[in-house]
Amino acid sequence: MNCKRAGTLAVTFALALGACGKMNMENRSLYSVKQPVVERSNYTIDVATSSEGLPFAEQQRLTGWFEGMDLRYGDRLSVESAVENPAVQEDVAALAGRYGILMAEGAPVTEGFVGPGQARIVLTRSTASVPNCPDWSHTAEANHLNGTNPNYGCANNSNLAAMVANPEDLVEGQKGTGETIVTTSTKAIRSYRSQAPTGAGGLPETSTQTGGN
Repeated sequence: MNCKRAGTLAVTFALALGACGKMNMENRSLYSVKQPVVERSNYTIDVATSSEGLPFAEQQRLTGWFEGMDLRYGDRLSVESAVENPAVQEDVAALAGRYGILMAEGAPVTEGFVGPGQARIVLTRSTASVPNCPDWSHTAEANHLNGTNPNYGCANNSNLAAMVANPEDLVEGQKGTGETIVTTSTKAIRSYRSQAPTGAGGLPETSTQTGGN
């Protein structure tokens, strides 16, 4: 009986050590494992068109759709139609301009067929999140490799994903024009240098007398 009990304890102890060894944290850098993930979703609405563009009733329906979708900064709008109609593009661009949204060139591939006399308005919206954050699953484990906890960076990255105005900026930042405007970059320095010293006008005269004394 004692031999069997000792064998059982030895096997259990070996399994426990093996489990701890497999779950060691292997990230020995200061980079967080959990990073923001950007996902894109396409929303569509089909409208009737004419040679002159969008009929007034369709413009009202599209405006209501924009309101319902809470059109906002970072959204991309594009038009898909069987026959290219610049008038439709201009009408949609005018409606989108009320929300400060510019039209994108080229529409993403969507399901369904767009027939003659119709146009499909595609709204592409990106969202950012950090999956599996927070992660407290490794707090009680051995850390023989002195690795960084998987929960490290969850708070900062989750806040960044929640606050960024345009999630696409997390994938590719805004592109500059390539021009350096010297007058803008040196405006603060010029203002500091041109400011008159505080003691240039002399010290103000003060009196030790107060009231009628």
